[in-house]
Amino acid sequence: MAIRTAIIGLGIMGRRMAEHMTLHTGFTVDAIWDPDPAACALARAMAPGATVAATAEAAIAAADLVYLACPPVPRKAYALAAAAAGKAVFLEKPLGVDIDESCALVDALAASGMPAAVNYTQAAGDALSEVSSAAQSGAMGTLMGADIVVSYAQWPRAWQEAADWLRFRAEGGMTREVISHFLFFSERILGPLELVWAQADYPAQSDLCETHVAARLISATGMPVTIMGSVGGAQPDRQEVTIKGSTESRRISDFYRNAASNGGPFTQLHGEYDDPRAASLKAQLDDLSLLIAGKPNRLATPEEALRVQVLVESILAPNR
Repeated sequence: MAIRTAIIGLGIMGRRMAEHMTLHTGFTVDAIWDPDPAACALARAMAPGATVAATAEAAIAAADLVYLACPPVPRKAYALAAAAAGKAVFLEKPLGVDIDESCALVDALAASGMPAAVNYTQAAGDALSEVSSAAQSGAMGTLMGADIVVSYAQWPRAWQEAADWLRFRAEGGMTREVISHFLFFSERILGPLELVWAQADYPAQSDLCETHVAARLISATGMPVTIMGSVGGAQPDRQEVTIKGSTESRRISDFYRNAASNGGPFTQLHGEYDDPRAASLKAQLDDLSLLIAGKPNRLATPEEALRVQVLVESILAPNR
């Protein structure tokens, strides 16, 4: 039987999930809610069988699974309400922006006993599975750390501009939205990381998000992870993580392109996907079905998401 789903938050991520859940045989989108009627109308076009609920609480009541694509700050209250009502919870990342609040959320989700995961989109994807396999088999030699590079001509990017909160320091920025994905990826391969130092630069307008960030982290076994992020300049987007090995390194670009180097140029290991976003979302939904059925899955746990959040917020901490 398909999993009845409510989607709260109908910006670009909520609408994408509505579209792909509708295409997936394991899910139905039964209820949707957003405070913006225009967003509700756009989402209903993606999921014509869904009911536009009068309130978030009504949407939660109508489903077995609640997907939260709203901005970070209100997610905790909705997630707790859903878990208390006996619903599974799938949250967008970041888990939150306040560490104490997120610690309390993770504890409450665990105590509820309800299935819960965070949508780090690479978790169930081919790239992470392939790099994990290569690392574990010894094909990469001795692991030696990772480099994370993110650079954009503008932030938010053009397709994100409707989500105005992404440009503000309180909840947005490239470190929370993009670099967090690659920190999650790196921790899956290298193990938990600890921040050594960081520098984040901000524009003169004090409420806007970072424009540049640099950081150094280290694994429990001493493997370094470096981060460089920047906004500005006429250029294509660049977003990549390189997992470095003594005999082979792997570079993941744009979340899914997996390339290898043994010292020469990086060579892509597979052809282009017809629709990489669709492939990624289907893989996430396949594993979400497993989670709800109580079976092993590759999705990011709330505990993993909390570790990433702690790193991100430490990188962005003022006066560092």
